[in-house]
Amino acid sequence: MKINVGVRIAASPADVWYAIQDVESHTEWMRDAVAIRFLGDQKQGAGTRFVCDTKIGPFSLSDVMEVTEWSPGSRMGIRHAGLVTGEGAFTLVKVETDSTHHTYFQWEEKLRFSWRLGGPLTAVAAWPILRAMWKGNLLRLKSRIENS
Repeated sequence: MKINVGVRIAASPADVWYAIQDVESHTEWMRDAVAIRFLGDQKQGAGTRFVCDTKIGPFSLSDVMEVTEWSPGSRMGIRHAGLVTGEGAFTLVKVETDSTHHTYFQWEEKLRFSWRLGGPLTAVAAWPILRAMWKGNLLRLKSRIENS
C-alpha cells in the first residue's frame, strides 16, 4: 500500500525541520501516534530506533521503527518493522515565492500489513482512513509551525 500526502507550510525548510527533528514530539501533531519510546540512548539521526504506540479507532499496535535517513532541512527516512513493515519518508522542498519562505512537506509511506492483521485486505480498507488521518496530521503540523 502506498500513501502520499503533502501540505505547503509558510516557513523555511530549516524551520520545518526544527519542528520535526524531535521525533518524540511527533505525538503532539500525529493523532494516531500515542507514545514514542526510544530503544537505546540515540534520539536523533540515522540509526535511531524507537517503538511508536499507534491507535486508530479501536485498533492499536506498537510499531518498531528505525530512522534510515537523516538529512537536516530536507529528508527523514523511516523503516517500519513488526506487524506493519515498509518504508516512509518526510521530504521538505523549498517553494520559491516573491517575498516569503515556504516549504512543501511531502509524507510518503509504502507499507505492508502482516497476515495477522489481515494482509492486503486490511491495506485496501485502511488506505483511505490512513490517508485522511495523515493529511490531518500534516495540517496540525502546519498550524503548529505557522502559529508559533
